[in-house]
Amino acid sequence: MLQFNSFDAVSFAANQKLMSRRKQIILKSVIIVIFFNAAVSGVSAQDSTRLLNLTEAITATLNNNKGIQLAKLDESIAASNYKQTAAIYLPQVGLSYTALSTNNPLHAFGFKLQQKSITQNDFNSDLLNHPSGTPDFTTKLEVQQPLVNMDLLYKRKAAAKQTELYQYKTQRTKEYLTFEVQKAYLQLQLAYDAVTVLEDALQTTKSVYTFTDNHFKQGLIQKSDLLNAQVQITAVESSLAKAKSNIRNVSDYLGLLMGQGDGIIYRVDNALQAETSANDAVTKIAASRSDFLAMQKAIEASDLMIKASEMSYLPKLNAFGSYQLNDSRMLGFGANAYIAGVQVSWDIFKGNKTKNSIAAQTLERNKLSEQLAQQKEQSQLELNKAYRDLADAQFDIEQQKLAIEQSSESLLILQNRYQQGLVNTTDVLMASTQLSQKKFALAQAVFTTNVTKAYLQLLTASTNK
Repeated sequence: MLQFNSFDAVSFAANQKLMSRRKQIILKSVIIVIFFNAAVSGVSAQDSTRLLNLTEAITATLNNNKGIQLAKLDESIAASNYKQTAAIYLPQVGLSYTALSTNNPLHAFGFKLQQKSITQNDFNSDLLNHPSGTPDFTTKLEVQQPLVNMDLLYKRKAAAKQTELYQYKTQRTKEYLTFEVQKAYLQLQLAYDAVTVLEDALQTTKSVYTFTDNHFKQGLIQKSDLLNAQVQITAVESSLAKAKSNIRNVSDYLGLLMGQGDGIIYRVDNALQAETSANDAVTKIAASRSDFLAMQKAIEASDLMIKASEMSYLPKLNAFGSYQLNDSRMLGFGANAYIAGVQVSWDIFKGNKTKNSIAAQTLERNKLSEQLAQQKEQSQLELNKAYRDLADAQFDIEQQKLAIEQSSESLLILQNRYQQGLVNTTDVLMASTQLSQKKFALAQAVFTTNVTKAYLQLLTASTNK
């Protein structure tokens, strides 16, 4: 007959509680996994996948990017401002209709004179001194014709330089966004390469785990080796998830550049490869680069504005004329008269306002000149650095290729020795990690090479416009 003492009863109850907790934990884990898979499936269902090549990406960006559209709007605004300056050649015409009534002796007599309705009785002293309300309805056509305004002429020339300035700014915006698309596309290729490397690493780690698990079940190795393999699988899976998220992040950025919005996962044509086409090295920044030309046009516009201020010292010659109809009736157009003339005006002294304005404009022009010189020097430094970075990246590619060969051979040797029980699991996992790192380092070096070449194109771009 079986008997239980108090200690056995307590142990049995504790074991039952422990088993119950384990079941609850397992059940919660299963529920969490189910919900996680459902969420991932829902997100994946919302995303669409599309194959994209670099030429398509650049074309879409140049056609749809908001930055280019804003630059074109600035260009159109500058062109419209230039068209406004045509007023220095064209006449200004105005038509007005005025209704007045007065008992002011002077104005009342003047109204009658304009209406050509003066009679002998209007010279009566009582009527002259105490007129009744006298109406006047005037229809007037006025014309003003600019003739010689040298300051306005130079302002018009400055406005023309502004239009050229914004044209060059638009061109530089296109060049910069082309570089941004190239860089983003290369980042997407790098992200896909990272996924490939991590998937290979995960497969290798799982094979090591399977081998380790079999030997652990046979009692040939320790549990710590099995746990190390499990930790390595977890780490690789975590890195793989981040790499896949990075694909979506870069795809969203590409969609933003192309004006396509987010939610589309783009696939690239080929794996990341270093471009072998090499153009002749450009050792000096071209002065005809569009952003330099835009700055130069700004300086020229400033020079013309200074000249316009200096021309304001000169006299101005303008013509004017008017034709009017006066009547005492609202819809009457009886008396007519005209006036025409030419006016010469000369602002001799404005309290040193013009002089100080010229001084300020000259300082602004000098500042622009210094900024242009600084920008050229900085670009030259960036060009020299880019060539050094390119050489380093190309050297790094060769080094990483050699390191991959050595790491692959080392991993193969360690796997063989591991199966013979001569090395532990940690050595194999470290060798696998090292190989993955070298593969990704090669992809990173190729990425750096291609991005640097694209940046060199941006730095050395020139225009014949």
